[in-house]
Amino acid sequence: METSTHEQEDPMDCDEAPLRMVPASCYMPDHDEDAHFIHAASGVIGVADGVGGCRGLCADAAAFSRGLMAHAHALLASSSSSSPQPVCPYTLLDRAYHHTVDSLSRTPTLAASTAVILSLSGAVLRFAYVGDSGFAVFRGGRILHRSRPQQSYFNCPYQLSAHGTGGNRVRDAAVGQVPVAAGDVVVAGSDGLFDNLFDSGMERIVQLGAALRFPARTMADFMASHAYSKARSRTEDSPFSAACREQGVVGSVGGKMDDITVVVAYIE
Repeated sequence: METSTHEQEDPMDCDEAPLRMVPASCYMPDHDEDAHFIHAASGVIGVADGVGGCRGLCADAAAFSRGLMAHAHALLASSSSSSPQPVCPYTLLDRAYHHTVDSLSRTPTLAASTAVILSLSGAVLRFAYVGDSGFAVFRGGRILHRSRPQQSYFNCPYQLSAHGTGGNRVRDAAVGQVPVAAGDVVVAGSDGLFDNLFDSGMERIVQLGAALRFPARTMADFMASHAYSKARSRTEDSPFSAACREQGVVGSVGGKMDDITVVVAYIE
């Protein structure tokens, strides 16, 4: 009887394929001060929101948000390889911050920005954020984890400033990680998203998208469009108007017009 000299492979002994991000974005500008980036090969996404209060100081409120995201993407692109290494979002934000400060030192500006960076490392989503640019992780159409905005006081989020004077530092960032699994949906956005859609509204959109098999781009478009519709409303309730009432603003209703950035990443 013929015998094989090769060891038989154990059919139960196999490595699971690593998880990956399938991201897409939608941007609906108002003052055009948001910025974002996607680096799918590294499994990293980011959103930044130039602080609108800088407009009254004759500053380009978009300068810092765009600088942060452009430098973060450039740092990833310059270090890309055939086998990308896990990315620490805090370190990436810190390096992008210093590159941005250096690049703006030749053209002084009072610009400032909030920011969030997310990276997929194995089966863990790592995060670092400053201010009220944030994210949510959905599983089975329900929120599994939701970032909470950092504020100095109502409607004044933590912010990274162009020259490191005043405002906050990267060391003030909220950092952590969330275990994720195939089928989860990650949504990152500026406050234009989270000020206008309640958590329950975002859950309904994710559930609908899953039922209709939306690709990530369609999901991002649909969620941003829904947030824009709420922002324009003067009669529907919103998270921002609810927060205003909590601060004693009697009769506050409607949404809040703002730039709206939505980045949707499917975990597969």
